[in-house]
Amino acid sequence: MPNIIPIQSIDQSELAVYTKLTENQLRNRMEPEKGLFIAQTSKVIEYALQSGYKPVSILAEEYQAEHQAKDILNQVGDIPVYTAKQEILQQITGYPLTRGILCAMRRPTLPSVEDICANAQRIAVLDGVVDATNVGAIVRSAAALNMDAVLITSTCCDPLNRRAVRVSMGTIFQIPWTIAEARTDGSEQPWIQTLRRFNFKTVAMALRDNSVSLEDPALLAEPKLAVILGAEGWGLASDTISSCDYTVCIPMSHGVDSLNVAAASAVAFWQLGKRP
Repeated sequence: MPNIIPIQSIDQSELAVYTKLTENQLRNRMEPEKGLFIAQTSKVIEYALQSGYKPVSILAEEYQAEHQAKDILNQVGDIPVYTAKQEILQQITGYPLTRGILCAMRRPTLPSVEDICANAQRIAVLDGVVDATNVGAIVRSAAALNMDAVLITSTCCDPLNRRAVRVSMGTIFQIPWTIAEARTDGSEQPWIQTLRRFNFKTVAMALRDNSVSLEDPALLAEPKLAVILGAEGWGLASDTISSCDYTVCIPMSHGVDSLNVAAASAVAFWQLGKRP
């Protein structure tokens, strides 16, 4: 049975996880392995529960708790379910929460990079993508457009950032993913070495004089591909590009030379997600 606890103010100490802790504090609360993240909207929370993520508490708008969110509340056992009126939730989020439900969840134990590589033929790699919206959108495209898994380097935004999770529409819970440690000393990245060990050909998405077209048939002939996307603005580091097997660009018209990284990811995944 849900443990319903009505609240009257966002200043109540029980709500600190939703109101006072920063994303970094949530991630490292008490001990890293006990870190938390916030999932938002019924659909996203449902995906997380289906994937085995463990809820800690819920904050829901009163009407949602009594109607649309009832199925979720019946799945979470006796964890605290704090309920509030819409105006209270708006003070917490800063905007009207039209599908008013938030859930604090435990962070998962992530697989190793080797585990990810062992069970995939097409991998999306995010390297230095720092905007939470872009991370969420790229993960959503990877899940939808035939990528088997996602590697997110340690230089990226946290994929369980509240906004990244929301923009991904919960697909971060549906596709295998992990964090790959990144070096900043200019030496070859260990995750590239691991991909090579598992017979992946690495594809740097970048504009260079030697870039081949995304439509090059040699790419689709490769049994294993890792599609690597870089930071907003400056893209992939030159050392990373030089370590890759292919440097690939998207053919464009009207003199346009680049796309937003999230838009580019969707185009690249659609084409390179095809199998030989």
